[in-house]
Amino acid sequence: MCEWLTASGMVPRIAGWPGLFSVRDSRLMPQNTPPRRTSFRPDVERLAGYVPGEQPREEGWVKLNTNENPYPPSPRVIDAIGRASAGRLNLYPDPLGRAFCQAAARLFDVEPDWIIPGNGSDEILTVLLRTFVDPGQRIAYPYPSYVLYETLGEIQGARVERIVLRDDWSWPVEEARQQLEGCRLLFVPNPNSPSGNRFPDEDLVALVPGDGVLVLDEAYGDFCDEPHAGELLMSESMAGRMVVTRSLSKSYSLAGLRLGFGVAHPDVVAGMRKVKDSYNCDTLSLAAGVAALEDGEWMRENAARIRRTRQRLVDELVSRGFDVVPSQANFVWATHPDGEHGRRFEALKAQRVLVRYMVFGACDPGREGLRITVGTDEQVDRFLEALDHVGS
Repeated sequence: MCEWLTASGMVPRIAGWPGLFSVRDSRLMPQNTPPRRTSFRPDVERLAGYVPGEQPREEGWVKLNTNENPYPPSPRVIDAIGRASAGRLNLYPDPLGRAFCQAAARLFDVEPDWIIPGNGSDEILTVLLRTFVDPGQRIAYPYPSYVLYETLGEIQGARVERIVLRDDWSWPVEEARQQLEGCRLLFVPNPNSPSGNRFPDEDLVALVPGDGVLVLDEAYGDFCDEPHAGELLMSESMAGRMVVTRSLSKSYSLAGLRLGFGVAHPDVVAGMRKVKDSYNCDTLSLAAGVAALEDGEWMRENAARIRRTRQRLVDELVSRGFDVVPSQANFVWATHPDGEHGRRFEALKAQRVLVRYMVFGACDPGREGLRITVGTDEQVDRFLEALDHVGS
């Protein structure tokens, strides 16, 4: 009789079941049996997959590569997590996150049924694709920008259109309108990543797909010099044709909790609720989110600090010969005329300073540069010192 070694000891293997053997012990491998793999979906087989920024596990790094907030969340958040963790964690959370919806709705001066929470704003993007896009239908996004849009579209089996931005990061509006014919969703990060520029409202209105939805990804919206609260969403011409997504990872310093939300007409939200996971946001995240939103003053003070440091970082980079796009986000996009961005990235990393080296090869010609998160003043000083050491 064939047996398996388990945590409870040796147990008989049921006849006909496949042998699941540890590849770490060749004695358990079946002899002369080629490895068998269940085939992936063709769309997944072709998928390259999104590559997040590095997350070093050890201490001592200056981490300016993934646009996290360098300041801690509101103390009210910590208190709320403590109270929630002492509560009924044996029960499922509210599937609609109604307390959170009420808090988020106040930011936009809408009713709570305009709000749908998600496991980070990235989950809202996934829910939108499930809601509006069948395999073979088309979506679009500006390029270069957040390439996760393309990855999520490919997972859904959508055809993805890249709308290449001009060299100054503006929209080629007339050409874009032609590409958008028949598109179901247009994803637009505003401010854009990696450039940090904010697109004018008149361009966004002109780009709404005729038979689709504009998804305005405002993950960095709170860092704008003049933050907005969904004024465009509330306009009569955009009712039911636009969704705003927001993240608590950036301005509210909650990247480790994964919470975001979408804002849209209640009819749109009702459709999205049909396809979201049943309990997509956990009790601790929802409690933390309510506390964070209710302490808006804490967030605004941190955002103002980041804006001040952003301007200093821009001035320092320009003085070292870099070209820097005017940013409305918590990062800057810097390029140098010598094009040696990869060398600088590796040399900074050798000094335990991380920035994001990004290459967008689908542009003609290709674009590359360094996206640098705005950290604390001390972190920016360390970055500049390391940059001077490697040669700006």
